[in-house]
Amino acid sequence: MEDKRILYVSSEVVPYLAENEVSLMSYDVPKMINDRGGQIRIFMPRYGNVNERRHQLHEVIRLSGMNLVVNDVDMPLIIKVASIPKERIQVYFIDNDEYFKRKATFTDEEGVLYPDNDERAIFFAKGVVETVKKLNWVPDIIHVQGWLAAMLPIYMKHYYKDEALFADTKIVTSVFSQSFDGTLDLEMGKKVQFDGVPKDSVKELDNPTFENIMMASINHSDGVVIASEDISSNLTKFIEASKKPFLPFASKDTFAEAYTEFYKNQILG
Repeated sequence: MEDKRILYVSSEVVPYLAENEVSLMSYDVPKMINDRGGQIRIFMPRYGNVNERRHQLHEVIRLSGMNLVVNDVDMPLIIKVASIPKERIQVYFIDNDEYFKRKATFTDEEGVLYPDNDERAIFFAKGVVETVKKLNWVPDIIHVQGWLAAMLPIYMKHYYKDEALFADTKIVTSVFSQSFDGTLDLEMGKKVQFDGVPKDSVKELDNPTFENIMMASINHSDGVVIASEDISSNLTKFIEASKKPFLPFASKDTFAEAYTEFYKNQILG
């Protein structure tokens, strides 16, 4: 993976949030590629429960200040950055007071999903792409991990399809076990269509369950990683039927070789 550029777009990353399957893999995979000579960047949302002082986040003024339109409303984009200690890995944080100031990730104290999680996902996707454009950093691969990042493949294939910067960029989506029950806002599909995404390409978002969101993401990706041992049989069948290159679940002991081979031979090959 020497000198390959991989952009990791994750909904959660250790050490900034608590350890779970998504946040651990969102740290372990980039670190492994970094150790193998790849060039990496990580993007995640700057939730209110990320401790800015402890992790030494600071705003990048030259990247901040843009407004992104979500569902016909202008939302200011703030970019912060930090480095993972000892690893020399830069992490960029997508921030906005309306969407990410609250002191939790996806749900309130009662465990109820935030009603604007769909808009947060759209804002995050657009914020990542706009920031990468400003950095003028051309990724060979964009690897998406966690459902809040799952709008990025859709926006890359439609909203940003004419961006010359990404003409040769491949997109990989990791699928983890079910992260939430119920649905996001039932208007989610319309909000994505507002950005010129054709209705028939995101029909799954008419009922934005966890599975349907992941299916929409898979449909717009160039390859898929099965990142949990226990993903649903529905998703397994969907991935197999998609005919896209996919990497079966690889344990902690074998994932380094498995991911590297998958990137090199099936995504970039």
